[in-house]
Amino acid sequence: MFKKLRNRFLLMNMVIITIIMLVAFATIYVITYQNVRRDIGMELERVSEFYHKDGGPGKQSPGKGSGQGGASLAQTGSGGKTGSLSGTGDSAAQTQGSRGIGGELPATGDTDLRRPREGQIPPPELSVSFELKTDREWNLLSKNTRFDMENTFYETAKEEAASKPVRNAQFTLEGTRWAYSVQQTPGGYSIVFLDVTAQLKIITNLIYTFSIVALVMLAVIYLTSRYFANRSIEPVREAFDKQKQFIADASHELKTPLAVINTNADVLLANSDETIRSQSKWLQHIKSETERMKTLTNDLLYLTQMDDARGHMIFVPFDLSEAVESVILTMEAVIFEKELSFTYDIEPRLILTSSSEQIKQVVMILLDNAVKYTNPRGSIHLSLKKQHNHLLLRVTNTGGGIAPEHLDNIFDRFYRVDASRSRKHGGYGLGLAIAKSIVEQHKGKISVKSVPNEKTTFDVQLG
Repeated sequence: MFKKLRNRFLLMNMVIITIIMLVAFATIYVITYQNVRRDIGMELERVSEFYHKDGGPGKQSPGKGSGQGGASLAQTGSGGKTGSLSGTGDSAAQTQGSRGIGGELPATGDTDLRRPREGQIPPPELSVSFELKTDREWNLLSKNTRFDMENTFYETAKEEAASKPVRNAQFTLEGTRWAYSVQQTPGGYSIVFLDVTAQLKIITNLIYTFSIVALVMLAVIYLTSRYFANRSIEPVREAFDKQKQFIADASHELKTPLAVINTNADVLLANSDETIRSQSKWLQHIKSETERMKTLTNDLLYLTQMDDARGHMIFVPFDLSEAVESVILTMEAVIFEKELSFTYDIEPRLILTSSSEQIKQVVMILLDNAVKYTNPRGSIHLSLKKQHNHLLLRVTNTGGGIAPEHLDNIFDRFYRVDASRSRKHGGYGLGLAIAKSIVEQHKGKISVKSVPNEKTTFDVQLG
């Protein structure tokens, strides 16, 4: 049952966290994607304006690359083809690190093609772009480009644009992602192409990064959630086990008096002709066991009420010293009858804000417990003093004491160190459990220390 509960908790936790991660990552992705698309659109507009202003970096006839000079550099295109890079001037130097079809752009003296003429708007640094011009029937008229690629490359690019003649669209050609803008001219159309592979690669890398981070986070969260789920369920498991033990112990305690009552009733029925006086012994047994059952049920009911009443008690100030003395007066006769030595040390006028009746019950339980387990002609000592900012009630009695292995369980319900002695004294093992419940409800602490065969001390810290 608890394994299923833990698994359900884990599943619910993982589903919630996964949804939150997906929403967060989707939000970041959408914002980044929109920013990249906007940047691509702005760059495409700048490049288009550059080409439409004074004709761009140079014009070529369809299928041939020509420039103002005769120098050219061999380069490799984005589709794996090799072409020539046209330049201007008598000599050209390769520029490393530029991005595009050829991977390199010419740098040629004072008339570098990448430098705009006076009055021109320069394209973005390292942009890879070209312009195609067609007539109204989309026949290629001219190319305005730095690159000398095969005619099939430009024809394919033109056809892609002709299939969707818009101001901002994209397509993939030979492994490269191109954005293009189609504008109508008096004689046909002008198509500007811009390599946007690197910009879109940011989006792809973002997806891969999100996937890796999500998997790592889910693994860590699963292990962490499993650990805390086990810790969270442990108190529930302990409470459930205690509840089962409580029911078993209560059933056992009720079974004994019921068996006694049933047996004595059978004896009465077997001697139905006898007088009540002659059968009074059996009736006394029945009455005695009935009283024991009444005490047990009252204690169980009180414990249940204590659990339900947590946080709903009304506390008022009262004189704790007087309350403890009143309990001592009621117990002195019992202590005297047992021939026990009793001493007490109570500091006067100690005020406590709590329920006086419940605190009196705690004192009564501790004194009654001391009387039951003090050795013959032993001694009991009670003290009540202010210690630092708290009030300390201490009850000490001589006797057999409590073995160390029992100290941690002494306040559990129905727990008894010696069941036979408890039965002899009429106890059910509920008194100390009730005392602990009352003390905890008053935000106090109760503890026990014992030296076997010497003495046992109960400390109650209040206030």
